[in-house]
Amino acid sequence: MAILSIRDKLAILSDAAKYDASCASSGAEKRDSRKTGGIGSTEGMGICHSYAPDGRCISLLKVLLTNFCIYDCSYCINRSSSNVKRARFSVDEIVSLTMSFYKRNYIEGLFLSSGVIRAPDETMAEMVEVARRLRVDEKFGGYIHLKTIPECSQDLIDQAGLYADRLSINVELPTDDSVQRLAPQKRPETIRQSMAKLRLRMEEKSEPTIQTKRKQRFAPGGQSTQMIIGADTATDDTILRTSARLYGSYQLRRVYYSAFSPIPDSSAALPLIKPPLMREHRLYQADWLMRFYGFEQKEILQASPNGMLDLSLDPKLAWALANRSTFPVNVNTASREILLRVPGLGTKAVSRILQTRRHQTLRLDDVARLCGSIAKVRPFIVTADWSPGGTLDSERLREKLTPAPKQLWLF
Repeated sequence: MAILSIRDKLAILSDAAKYDASCASSGAEKRDSRKTGGIGSTEGMGICHSYAPDGRCISLLKVLLTNFCIYDCSYCINRSSSNVKRARFSVDEIVSLTMSFYKRNYIEGLFLSSGVIRAPDETMAEMVEVARRLRVDEKFGGYIHLKTIPECSQDLIDQAGLYADRLSINVELPTDDSVQRLAPQKRPETIRQSMAKLRLRMEEKSEPTIQTKRKQRFAPGGQSTQMIIGADTATDDTILRTSARLYGSYQLRRVYYSAFSPIPDSSAALPLIKPPLMREHRLYQADWLMRFYGFEQKEILQASPNGMLDLSLDPKLAWALANRSTFPVNVNTASREILLRVPGLGTKAVSRILQTRRHQTLRLDDVARLCGSIAKVRPFIVTADWSPGGTLDSERLREKLTPAPKQLWLF
């Protein structure tokens, strides 16, 4: 077996990490100025982007410790039966790479996941050791996100929480039946128990101690999870119901949806029931409505007889078109809760409207300056100088608000 260089390992394991959807990556075509002349290159070397609670974009080294795995999950490219090129980093190599990239200002943190080698405890111990070495030996103060393994010991999870900013445990699929069918070596009850224990540990550590009167540091960024969508026949309604339950039960910071694309050498007959990336996008939008806009899960899909989100419209606009009796709303008198349901008005725009209307009566031009685009908002609001009249009842309103398809340029 050929000995791989660090660069070779990084190419393999950063590419394998793209299926872990706990941060938002930006894509670019591969360009190499060394071959074509000029300045700058783009390569798939594991630099991705995540976002802090205050909106800052954080660059992360996103990589797997290894893509060897003892599990044979049908939807996973790194499953044991998959014919992919394998590699494995040592603890020293991950620590060295992270510090090297950080000192060059390439990254501000590390996102580390892994396949399971030999045993869950052995793999998790190496991931914890990477985080410990970075924090204790290298005095690294950047962001660290660890994907933890549900089957590992509680002691290792406790250690991980001391060094990582965020921990995540993959729920894998929307339903227990799907997990048992497509990932038979994993147990849904073990996953839930691990998530519950992690929540309890975070709550324990959030209480100030008697001696120091200070909270102990334990995964201050909370926990998140990842759900594969499209690998089974679960509807969007089922997925959102599962997400709502996860948020309520485990106080998650985020549920990440990962669109499944069929793997060429997969032996399992896995269905692809919707275009995966657009479906993923709509689920994120619906998830956002539940988390920040006061929508109940059952409201979002009330007008959908098949339990699937409309791919041609964002969920908020689809809800508004199905509930036209709620509109138009007067931006000068409506409550925050009602304004948040107006298509085209985000949380920041609504806050600006509430603040501005204390000092003046809002006109349509005022609302246009306070929101991103007035076109989507106009049919659903009333201002001092504007009323949509019969526009709201028009049968062609959906057509007017649906983006027209565009021909992409080939060159």
